[in-house]
Amino acid sequence: MSTLFQQFKRLIVICISAPGGKFSVALYALAIALNLGSVYAAVRLVEWTGQFYSAIEKVDGPEVLRQIGIFALIIALNSVRGLSYEYLRKVLEIRWRKALTDHAIALWTRNKAFWHMAADPVDRIDNPDQRIAEDCRLFARGLLGETLDLIGEIVGLFSYLTVLWGLSNFALSLAPLGLDLEIPRYMVWAAFLYVAISSLITHQLGKPLKGLLAEQQHKEASFRFGLARWRTAFDEVALSNGEAAERRSFSARFDALAANWRRLIRAELVLGSFTFPFRHSVLRIPLFVALPGYLAGHVAFGGLMQLSMAFSQVVTTLSWFIFSYRDLAELVATASRLDGFLQAAERHGSHPSPLSRISQSQSLTLQDIRVCSAQGELLLKLPDISLDPGSTLLLRGRSGIGKTTMVKLLAGFWQHGSGSITLPSDKVLFLPQKAYMPLGSLADAAAYPRTIGDFGQETVAAALHAVGLERMTERAAIEAERDLASLSGGEMQRLALARILLQRPDIAILDEATSALDQAAETELLARIREHLPDMILILISHRVPQTPSDMQIHDIDTHPKVLAVAS
Repeated sequence: MSTLFQQFKRLIVICISAPGGKFSVALYALAIALNLGSVYAAVRLVEWTGQFYSAIEKVDGPEVLRQIGIFALIIALNSVRGLSYEYLRKVLEIRWRKALTDHAIALWTRNKAFWHMAADPVDRIDNPDQRIAEDCRLFARGLLGETLDLIGEIVGLFSYLTVLWGLSNFALSLAPLGLDLEIPRYMVWAAFLYVAISSLITHQLGKPLKGLLAEQQHKEASFRFGLARWRTAFDEVALSNGEAAERRSFSARFDALAANWRRLIRAELVLGSFTFPFRHSVLRIPLFVALPGYLAGHVAFGGLMQLSMAFSQVVTTLSWFIFSYRDLAELVATASRLDGFLQAAERHGSHPSPLSRISQSQSLTLQDIRVCSAQGELLLKLPDISLDPGSTLLLRGRSGIGKTTMVKLLAGFWQHGSGSITLPSDKVLFLPQKAYMPLGSLADAAAYPRTIGDFGQETVAAALHAVGLERMTERAAIEAERDLASLSGGEMQRLALARILLQRPDIAILDEATSALDQAAETELLARIREHLPDMILILISHRVPQTPSDMQIHDIDTHPKVLAVAS
């Protein structure tokens, strides 16, 4: 229970501590006030019920008409209150969802936490996109709905109890049962006893729901991920004739989803076997409980109806736990998942780089760089390397020896290694073999991770022209939203190379970033980059030697002694 409290506390603090949090708290207070207006309306309807049926019992036509007018006024005012409350609650929901989403994304993207979380085999968080997109929405909606309802129910309970206490000023005699005993104000105690027993039964029947609801969210996210992943690889699947394999994968994921769904609906059926008849009898039971008082002559017919309605309000209010049990189970499961994701993101976002970094040097130096596997096995050991502005270095080695792992270590997020790196500036650009294409236009992709506004449309077009994408430099083609994943491998690499010309880094490290180009195109593009950026330090990591200037340093990676040897 304390763990659950801490989870809710952390998530609520995120909601109210975001920018505009004080305004959100004020809106929440206003929502509470509007919600409590329903209590007054309900109490007023209880009073109206007694007056209306008394007028009917007396066959008082004018009074009946007056009470109908009062009823219409109560309903109209309560409708305005209810609609205002619903609108305000939804405004709050999107504000709190934004606060949670912004916080989750900030933690997920801080210090490469997203990468560390995906790479951790022990503390791995599955489907982080679902945690951010879905759980933030479910928690904001559930928290607002349940807390506002609970506050309204607590305040309403005291109001309804006051009315019921005043109406049930007679005792229940157990003499017909052979007992010389009377229970004063028995309807008050009957309400508490009735709901207490019902709540205990509900909890016992509904225990399995939390785990099943959490697992259902996991299965749904897994199924969606499989479909979305296939969407990004239509060409590869089509060329491989892999449709049958994809259908098997989708079928297996959906079968797992459906199997858990069946377990979930069985658990809901067990719970519903009690809550369904309870929900549909809670408005009739009070009348049966109040009948002894009416038959004994303690109350008139109008009083009976008023007493029955007051008892119904008390029982319904006390039954909030029963009526909301499934929603509460889903809220608890959502809070547990979301808080677990945020805690993991915060832990993984605190990983320091294993390399010692020194800035503001005249040259780039790598000293005692050791690259290890996740299991601690030494993969590569670099000799000391020093590069002055304008230098070009090729690190050459066959595929699979750990070149990309070395790049991740130099970038600072591979945790298994050691050494020191001295940088002339922080303007370092890494280009991987598989260029990332963001959602958006061609210009958005060229400017990534910055924006088009940082460079200007003409500058972006010039960079695309320089890397050989002339046919894509028309204004409409650059600005249009498009599926950039449909570009060929060579076009993607040309587009990524345009980022060097736009961002003008002091150091560019290319990990097989020209592997999809033929040697002539590679040579031409590297020459253009060097022409535009003569002082940039360029490090090429590849398994082949490009036809670049003769002053390029070439280091061959030899995996057997696990050292780098300088090529003669």
